[in-house]
Amino acid sequence: MLAWRNIWRQKRRTWLTASAISFGNILVIFMLCINYGAYAIIIDFSLRMFPGHAQIQARGYQDQPQMHKAIDDADALASQLRSSERYRAITVRAQGFALVSSAERSYGATVVGVQPDTEQQVSLIPGLVKEGRFLQANDAFEAVIGTALARNLKVKPGDEVTILGSAKDGSVAATILTVAGIFRSGSNEIDRFFIEIPLGTFQDTFGMGGSAHSIAVIGDDPQNQETMLADLRQAIADENLVVLDWDQLLPGLKEGLEFDRIGDWIFMGILVLIIIFSIFNTFLMSILERTREFGLMLALGARPRRITGVVMLESFLLTLIGTAIGILLGTAFVLWLDDVGFGFEAFEEIMEQYSMPVTRIYPEVNVLNIVSGPLIILVITNLIAWIPLWHIQKLQPVDAMRTV
Repeated sequence: MLAWRNIWRQKRRTWLTASAISFGNILVIFMLCINYGAYAIIIDFSLRMFPGHAQIQARGYQDQPQMHKAIDDADALASQLRSSERYRAITVRAQGFALVSSAERSYGATVVGVQPDTEQQVSLIPGLVKEGRFLQANDAFEAVIGTALARNLKVKPGDEVTILGSAKDGSVAATILTVAGIFRSGSNEIDRFFIEIPLGTFQDTFGMGGSAHSIAVIGDDPQNQETMLADLRQAIADENLVVLDWDQLLPGLKEGLEFDRIGDWIFMGILVLIIIFSIFNTFLMSILERTREFGLMLALGARPRRITGVVMLESFLLTLIGTAIGILLGTAFVLWLDDVGFGFEAFEEIMEQYSMPVTRIYPEVNVLNIVSGPLIILVITNLIAWIPLWHIQKLQPVDAMRTV
């Protein structure tokens, strides 16, 4: 009760300190929620560009992609999986390396056999065609290629290209294709090396029969991926098949995000230190100004430990007030942003550069992102508050009472 009365003796200082703590907490909550919201967008976009949320492959294909490591009767397995409501979209693919030639040039490329109808539900590439059109269900010997590959080959929609590769049985695989469309994904690797053709054409050309190399899956809820992966593993009875999640499909993305998170936490740490030391300075000034008061209390018989305990409780109550206000206002702020989104010109330019269909970031609002930063500030602030309290332990009543 005494500590509570003490913090309101200087109401202006109390509110200024609480406001500083609140503002710091709001800033930390905003940064955490926005950062993790941006990560979610990057992950979802990267997976939707081509890989999907998960893939079923033959065991060992991901590490050593060889033509003979295939899923037999892939269509039947895909049809079985489509009967479940847990999966929003499923498509079958086959891919291999081939030499792609135009009338003037030849380049190595990754040839991907896709099902035109279902591919549009899984991948963003069909919506990124800038010239011509994407593949249609009745297409046979058409292809869509990336902008960089089209530029290198000097082809446009309507031109013909020849692909030459190795079939599943080791024989020569070759065919002539008409360029139906040219896409721009924003990914240099995809735009420079990808050529998509109808799955049936791929299977005929490369001697695949009814087999394919992967079944890409988009789940009904990206936040519930573990359940989806467990269901997929339970659905496939063949031990020669494996289910790969996103960090196995895109290990470079996971490493990049982890490295970026380190940078974010370093920045967050610097921000928290600035907030904490500004609050520490306020506490120190408050204690130094009350030196005469503490000297009088010591002269009346109060123990230094008792005085220290009261002042420490004042510090805790003050930071608790600021933290509570910060959490409430910060939560309200990010919940509002969750409805309207957060956008700025530089972000929109980046999204356009990579052909991302997103122009605003939506914060990832959860208990951990809202509470973790403020709790760290609360704990560290109260630990640092012990430093100026040593001043009380060393006070001599007579000297303290003479302090002006």
